[in-house]
Amino acid sequence: MRIWWLLFAIGIGIGNVNSEDTCRQGHPGVPGNPGHNGLPGRDGRDGVKGDKGDAGEPGHPGDPGKDGMNGEKGDQGANGKVEAKGIKGDPGSRGPPGKHGPKGLVGPMGEKGLRGETGPQGQKGGKGDMGPIGPEGLKGNTGPLGPTGLPGPIGPIGKPGPKGDAGPLGPQGEPGVRGLRGWKGDRGEKGKTGEIPVLPKSAFTVGLTVLSKFPSSDIPIKFDRILYNEFNHYDIATGKFICHIAGVYYFTYHITVFSRNVQVSLVKNGVKVLHTKDGYISSEDQASSGIVLQLKLGDEVWMQVTGGERFNGLFADEDDDTTFTGFLLFSS
Repeated sequence: MRIWWLLFAIGIGIGNVNSEDTCRQGHPGVPGNPGHNGLPGRDGRDGVKGDKGDAGEPGHPGDPGKDGMNGEKGDQGANGKVEAKGIKGDPGSRGPPGKHGPKGLVGPMGEKGLRGETGPQGQKGGKGDMGPIGPEGLKGNTGPLGPTGLPGPIGPIGKPGPKGDAGPLGPQGEPGVRGLRGWKGDRGEKGKTGEIPVLPKSAFTVGLTVLSKFPSSDIPIKFDRILYNEFNHYDIATGKFICHIAGVYYFTYHITVFSRNVQVSLVKNGVKVLHTKDGYISSEDQASSGIVLQLKLGDEVWMQVTGGERFNGLFADEDDDTTFTGFLLFSS
C-alpha cells in the first residue's frame, strides 16, 4: 500500500509542474522496454466443503454370480412302505421271429449203429476184361500138306555187282545243298573306279511376302518367295508341288498368325490330310506341323486356307515368316 501512495504523490507533483510549464514542454521520450513478469502468487486456500449432491440414477443390474459350492450330502430318508401286489397284466402279443444264431460246433461222433439187413441181389455185372494168355499147349501131330501159297514179299537187296562202264552224261540236276564256307582267299587286285550313282533329288522351300499375306480361302496358296526350288518341282503359277520322283516325302510348314484366326490344311490330290488351327489373341503367334506322305508320279500336294476369310490370318513381313517345305526321303 505504501508503494501506491508514493506513486500517487509523484503523479500529482508532475501534474502541477506540467500545468505551470505548459509552454516549455518537450517531445515525449521513447517508451522504455517492458519490465519482467512478476513471480507467481501463492496458491489460494481450499474452499469450504459444499453441500451434498442429489443421488444419481440407479445403475444397471450386475452379472449373475458364479455357482456356489455343492452342499454336503443329506441323510438317507426312511424306507417307504410296501404296498399290495398289483394285478397281473395280460400276456403280450408274440414278437417277430429272431435272427438266426451262429452255426453251432460240430458234435462228437455217435456210436456205430447195428448192422442192417442183407439187401436184395444186385443186377448181373458187365463182361470183364480179357485175362492174360495161358501157357503154350503141347505140339500136335503134323497135318497134311496144304495148297501152294501166294508169292511172298520181295527180299532184301543183294550185294552190289561189279562196276559197269560209264553211261552217257545225264541231264543237269537240281542245285545241291550249300556247302561249308571255305577259307578266305587272297586279296585281289584293286578294281577300276566306277561311276558315281546318281541319286534322285527333289526339294523346295517357299514363303509368303507382304504382297501375298492373308491369302484367299479354299484355293491353293501361291507362295511367291522362293527360298529353294532348284528342280522346279514346286509350280509357282499354281501353288502346287508336283511329284516327279515316286517315293516317300516329308512336308512341313511354319506359319505366323496375326490380325485374325488361322485354319490351314495340307492337301494331297484334293484330300485334306493335315490340319492346323490357331486363334489370334493380341500379338503375333507362330504354329507349325509336318507329315510323311507316299507319293506316285504326278501326285499334287499344296496348302490352302479353310473356314472362310475369318481364318486366313497368315502373315509375313521383314521380321515374321510363313513358309512351306517338302523334300524326298527315299524313292520307291
